[in-house]
Amino acid sequence: MPVHDQPKAMPARRKLPIGIQTLRDIRDGGYYYVDKTPQVARLADSGKYYFLSRPRRFGKSLLIDTIAEAFAGQRALFEGGQAAVALGVDPAVANRPRLFLADHWDWGRRHPVVRLSFAEGRLSEPDALLAHIHDQLSTNAARLGVVIPEPPTDPHIRFGHLITRAAEAHGQQAVVLVDEYDKPILDNLEAPEVARAMREGLRNLYSVIKGRDADVRFAMLTGVSKFSKVSIFSGLNNLYDLTLDPAYGALCGYTEEDLDTVFAPEFEAAAAEGQPLDRSEVRRWYNGYAWGPTAVYNPFDVLLLLRMREFRAHWFETGTPTFLVQWLKQRGFFTPRLEQLWASEALLSAFDVEQIAPEALLWQTGYLTIRGVEQYGRVAEYILAVPNLEVRAALNEALLQAWHPQPQASPRRALYRALASADAQALRAHFERLFASIPHDWYRANPIAQYEGYFASVCYSHLASLGVEIIAEDVSNEGQCDLTVKHAGTAWVFEFKVVDGDQGTGEALRQLQAKDYAAKHRGAPGVERVIEVGVEFSRSKRQIVGWDVRVG
Repeated sequence: MPVHDQPKAMPARRKLPIGIQTLRDIRDGGYYYVDKTPQVARLADSGKYYFLSRPRRFGKSLLIDTIAEAFAGQRALFEGGQAAVALGVDPAVANRPRLFLADHWDWGRRHPVVRLSFAEGRLSEPDALLAHIHDQLSTNAARLGVVIPEPPTDPHIRFGHLITRAAEAHGQQAVVLVDEYDKPILDNLEAPEVARAMREGLRNLYSVIKGRDADVRFAMLTGVSKFSKVSIFSGLNNLYDLTLDPAYGALCGYTEEDLDTVFAPEFEAAAAEGQPLDRSEVRRWYNGYAWGPTAVYNPFDVLLLLRMREFRAHWFETGTPTFLVQWLKQRGFFTPRLEQLWASEALLSAFDVEQIAPEALLWQTGYLTIRGVEQYGRVAEYILAVPNLEVRAALNEALLQAWHPQPQASPRRALYRALASADAQALRAHFERLFASIPHDWYRANPIAQYEGYFASVCYSHLASLGVEIIAEDVSNEGQCDLTVKHAGTAWVFEFKVVDGDQGTGEALRQLQAKDYAAKHRGAPGVERVIEVGVEFSRSKRQIVGWDVRVG
């Protein structure tokens, strides 16, 4: 066989780094690693104080560990092949890609690294936070070989001594890294007094970093939330916020190129073993997070998908806070807004114990992402939407269960069949059963029922939980309808109205027809039929009283 006709050898597979957050374990253990060190080099060269907000399980802890190892001068971790062996790496594990930083770092300069982490466990009272901080300060002092005052000296005094003594003892400025800086606050949002106490304790601690400027070479704080600067960062106002910097939009998360290159062996192996993973489905399920021009995947989702070869809500199932679901429920959040809402940068940063905007909470925790930005003079407005199918389906299912005390009364199988068969009357019967199964006592006790948007929200969340294509507030030339659902060749165009009486008025369908919201879908690719549905709910009967349909 000619050489050019020989099949290419499949690249060597590596282990999937599920749950591994240390660079040493990944590099020495034969795991896949997506090289983020070009951005690390740029960060170190261009600034000194940084803050980064990303949702949970997006690789923040691994990023912090990578930065720590670089500043500590652990060059061997960044080398591969014979260069790694020459630095003492076991030849059995040295056959690994060489990282960018190997040739783009001053390895002759080693900095003492001070590391604090609040990622593990849950601290539910101020004394526990105090003990946790003292323990970490003592551990850092012992590792760096310096002596600092013992408790009960205030933590911020001990922290300041730690930074200064480390710099003096090692003859180089210190590097200060704080992982999940905000977790003690977020874990206690349901108890505002405790959350405020946690915030004050952390603010006192973090203010030390600015006061030791002469002793600090580099500092980074990472977390989920962007607490307003007047609350937790009032004493540390020189942090540069990387969160929306387009140059660092892919600093955490996997890009499409990463899946094409780093993880190509896994996709090839899945196909060879009769379990191919459709890349368009992978994209639809897990891609779509954006903090810059490049959309990224949640790393946890990608790794679990490659391990299990099963599409499911891997990230959502690992700890979506009940607080979030209950918080949205209690505030009567109109769930169709999840498909598109607008927010200023100031609103996205308006997050504190006393003031939490829904847009800020949903965006910072990863349940909304940036779909676009529009500039009005000096003011930028961001368009937010759910990032992908996983979040849309799983979050709406959780919300539906919170709203509906008997979700088992309305099996989703019947709903799916009604959509698949384009049976408008079966769909009406399904929703009538859904609302009829809610006890009247529940309406009286639950404030969500006071909101007119409750009925539309339940319908939207019920449909969105199926994973079908949803367009909420579908914009057309004539305005926007409330909801469009596309499935099995049918575009369902809905308009919802709430009426005071117990009879339908036909107004919802008349508005659909007058504005001709469905025009954009007629003859569109993949659309075989359009069904317009005007739905009217009776506030007094708590039931559908009008269901007017036009097919065409």
